[in-house]
Amino acid sequence: MGVSENYKGLILAVCSSAFIGASFILKKKGLKRAAARGTRAGVGGHTYLLEPLWWVGMVTMITGEAANFVAYIYAPAVLVTPLGALSIIVSSVLAHFLLNERLQKMGVLGCISCIVGSIVIVIHAPQEHTPNSVQEIWELATQPEFMIYVIATVSVVLALILNFEPRYGQKNMLVYLGICSLMGSLTVVSIKAIGIAIKLTLDGINQIGYPQTWFFVTVAIICVITQLNYLNKALDTFNATIISPVYYVMFTTLTIIASAIMFKDWSGQNISSIASEICGFITVLTGTIILHGTKEQEETTRKGALTWFINEDSTKCVEDEHLIVINGPDDREN
Repeated sequence: MGVSENYKGLILAVCSSAFIGASFILKKKGLKRAAARGTRAGVGGHTYLLEPLWWVGMVTMITGEAANFVAYIYAPAVLVTPLGALSIIVSSVLAHFLLNERLQKMGVLGCISCIVGSIVIVIHAPQEHTPNSVQEIWELATQPEFMIYVIATVSVVLALILNFEPRYGQKNMLVYLGICSLMGSLTVVSIKAIGIAIKLTLDGINQIGYPQTWFFVTVAIICVITQLNYLNKALDTFNATIISPVYYVMFTTLTIIASAIMFKDWSGQNISSIASEICGFITVLTGTIILHGTKEQEETTRKGALTWFINEDSTKCVEDEHLIVINGPDDREN
């Protein structure tokens, strides 16, 4: 692969991160406007479909994903994937200025830890073998190890949707983000298969006629629609500043696992690389804990202040009512 192609991939990956990061904020603002006119997306409403700003965010996200898709054709994954962390920085900065979702110092530290850990994982992830046809990808996708991963992923997603979402979806963002991330790992392998099929077709080796190509297209469409639905719910319910890095970490981690199982990336890897990946996971876990701790502290502070004001107002109302009861008869007697 030539240097010029790497530069193309680099530019596309940077643009992709900028678009995707901005799309989080645009969609969040669109969801807020839609919630003011109808049922919130977090409780099953679809008013946001009539909100132009949400569609701007949607188009922005599609543009970013398309740029990211093309970037993988021009540059290796080790160059493209770490740049996805830039979307976290973009969304956090925009949320700070446009949504008044202030990112505290500990939140910044959590974001940095997540980004550093994710980059370490990706950098030290082993190089994967690039299949030469869709049939070869199909053989990899139907191997027992990956089929077990697919069955486990679909089972967990169904459990989250049917059992956990109704009870905990509005309280814990990991329910929504878990669905998005698990389906996202399947999306990536499907998108990769589609990308290889397109690239081979453009090189003169037609892959369009194979049913496996269209199967991967169908899987990708189903997974993307599911991701978007639950990502909308997450954005409408929770703070975008916290959602972006946690979603990135979960998505990246599960994607690396899915790719490693499917493409046998970890076989033959040296001890140094394995140790680096473990350190990366620990760093990511630390950053996630910091982010959750920051969020919980903000929620506790906000609820505490609200309770104080409610109690104060309630006391005033009781006192006023008491004065009216006492003074009323006197006024009538006079």
